[in-house]
Amino acid sequence: MRYLPILVAFVAGLTAQAPAPPAAGTPPAAAQERARAEAMAARAAERIAALEREAASLAAQERTLLVELRQLEVQRDLKAAELARIDADLSATNAELARAESDAIRLEDTLARQTPIVRARMVELYKLGEPGYWRLLLNVDDLRAIGRAYRNVSALARLDQQRMTEHRRTLAELAEMRETLTERRTREQALRNQARETRAALAEAALARQARIDEIDERRDLTARLTGELQVAQRRLQAAVADLAAGRSAAVSLPFRPFRGDLDWPVDGRVVRGFGASRGASGVEQNGVEVSAIEGASVRAVHGGTVAFADTFTGYGYLVIIDHGENAFSLYGYLGSLSVQKGDRVETHAVLGAAGRPPAGGDARLYFEIRVDARPVDPVQWLKPSR
Repeated sequence: MRYLPILVAFVAGLTAQAPAPPAAGTPPAAAQERARAEAMAARAAERIAALEREAASLAAQERTLLVELRQLEVQRDLKAAELARIDADLSATNAELARAESDAIRLEDTLARQTPIVRARMVELYKLGEPGYWRLLLNVDDLRAIGRAYRNVSALARLDQQRMTEHRRTLAELAEMRETLTERRTREQALRNQARETRAALAEAALARQARIDEIDERRDLTARLTGELQVAQRRLQAAVADLAAGRSAAVSLPFRPFRGDLDWPVDGRVVRGFGASRGASGVEQNGVEVSAIEGASVRAVHGGTVAFADTFTGYGYLVIIDHGENAFSLYGYLGSLSVQKGDRVETHAVLGAAGRPPAGGDARLYFEIRVDARPVDPVQWLKPSR
């Protein structure tokens, strides 16, 4: 099984060195060759029309994506401006909160320093008002001085009490203000986080749209190139039809690459082992796919070309390799029987053989592989979307 790539490379070398031998049997009549060329021209025209429709669809998608991208960019810029405003509001709130906390600390410090003084005055006033102490004072000569002292201490005590009451009221207001500012800061931080998430989501969506636009641009370039290749082939086919009508021989063929994504499946079924999957006990990655099939079902060529190999091959049972030109090949393995031989010229949908079972055993299936420029490619990407 590991020698299959070597076989394909060998076949490619042979087909590059010399033209494929003519098909066995009688050469086709001019009328048949002309009908064949006309069928190819019709297939080319159909594929060109499909590619042009795809190009138009891609252009429409790109226009829509460009509008969406611009809308996302505007929304992202608006969200960035909103985030800047929220950041400014949050900074102002933090500054107000810092000032309120600083004022509260200063008042609490003042209150702490004045409390012992007020307490001392209250004690002194209390002593002056005690009956026993007052009676002691009545024994002194200057009662009026004592009265003045009492009044002075009382006045100072009232002032201290008023000041303490004012400090406590201010502290209460500052506490309320701090609570309000803290709540406001929490709301603004939530708005800020939400704005950041929204802006990030918009930026991500814009990047996704841009990536899709780049992808469409690449696809449009590829479609334009493939359309150009087919148009050249179509002109050659038209010239070949004219030559055949005039009795002159002409070689006719269609390029393989422009039909990427539009090839019919070689057999009805579904992929049961994909491209790159481990194959057998060796664990070697598979270069093709395995498609479920009914044993004996017809296996058909996905594109016209020349049979470069048709025989048994270790690990693949009967194997057919078709050379499509321009270093493109398709491989059909696990066949139970062959309907072609090396050198046959086959057209699209030509029967190559019948589906069989893998030599290792198991249900009937087809091994299918495509190689372009000497390397395997995922065949599913070249076939029409599965039904």
